[in-house]
Order: sequence, then structure tokens, then C-alpha cells
Amino acid sequence: MTGTKTDDAKHHPTPDKDKAPAGEKPEAPSPGKAPAPEKAPAVADPAEQVAAAKKEAAANHDRYVRAVADLENFRRRTVREKEELRLFAASRLLEDLLPALDNLALGLAAARQPNADLKALAGGVELVQQQLKGALAAHGLKEVNPVGEAFDPHQHEAISHQPSPDVEAEHVLAVVRTGYVLNGRLLRPASVVVSSGKPAKEPVS
Repeated sequence: MTGTKTDDAKHHPTPDKDKAPAGEKPEAPSPGKAPAPEKAPAVADPAEQVAAAKKEAAANHDRYVRAVADLENFRRRTVREKEELRLFAASRLLEDLLPALDNLALGLAAARQPNADLKALAGGVELVQQQLKGALAAHGLKEVNPVGEAFDPHQHEAISHQPSPDVEAEHVLAVVRTGYVLNGRLLRPASVVVSSGKPAKEPVS
């Protein structure tokens, strides 16, 4: 009997209760157990924080100084360009007027010659006048010559009223001085004589 029990013990060893069977995962910690505490992040060195802040402040100051310098340069350039525009804005107009001045000088030289032809001189002066008007018109200058038109106080300046049998009342009878408009803006009103209508009939004596 003894020998039989010994043999059975050899062939069927008692399982170790403390050892988990092969292939099984170890037991997860029970819900009641607290997880292991995490490591706290390392606190930055105050000296490093101060150095980083100083570096950022220096960079911001450098950007500020550059922005102020750029703004000052822009202001100076704007003032210079504005002054140049004021000085040379009329350069194209003057270039167009130079040929008319040359022709006028030629006409004056011809007028000083002995036995000058007055009719030819008058024609030359008229040509110069047309040349001047063409140059000015090319730059937006337009004449205001409202003979026979209704009087417009925004465009005309009445210097007198005269009766007229042909021109109805409050219409321009004559232009004493031509007016001018520059690119749609009144530069000088036309000085005009305004008709007061037909003259009153004198009573028969």
C-alpha cells in the first residue's frame, strides 16, 4: 500500500497553487488599489526663465526700432515725392507749349523786319493761338464761350444787362472774357453781357 501511494505521487504531482498556469496572464491589479504615482515634471530653472525673457524682450525691441526706422524712411520718401510732383507736375504741359513759343518768337522777328506784311503776321499769330489752344486742350483745358446760351451763374459772370431784339431775356448776348474749365472743374467763369429782352417800345407822342 505504501509503495503504491508513493508511485501515484510521483506520477501525479500536486499542482503548485502559487504558480500561474502556463499561458495565462498575470492578474491585473484590483480596482481598489491606487495606481503608481507619476513622476512630477521638472521645474525650469528661474535663471533660465529670466534669460529667455530677456532674449525675447531684446528681439521685440529690435523689431520695434526697425519698424520706427522704416516708418520714418517712408515719411521722408513721401515728402520728397510730393515735393518733386509739385515742382515737375507741369513739365509735360510746358513741353507742349514750347513749340508755340518758338513760333511766336519767329513771328515777332518777322514783324520787326522792314516792310513787314501785316496780313501775313496776323495769320501767323492766329496759327500760334490755335497751337496754344490745342496744347492746352490736350491737358484738359476747355473754353467756356456761351454766346446765345441761357445764363448760368455757375459758369458765367454777368457784368451788365442790355436789351436785344434778337436774343431773348436771360441769355448771353456777348462774351467779354472767355471762361475756362479744367477737367470738368471751373477754372475761370466767362464774363458775359446778358440780354434783358426786347427793348420797350417808346410811347407815341
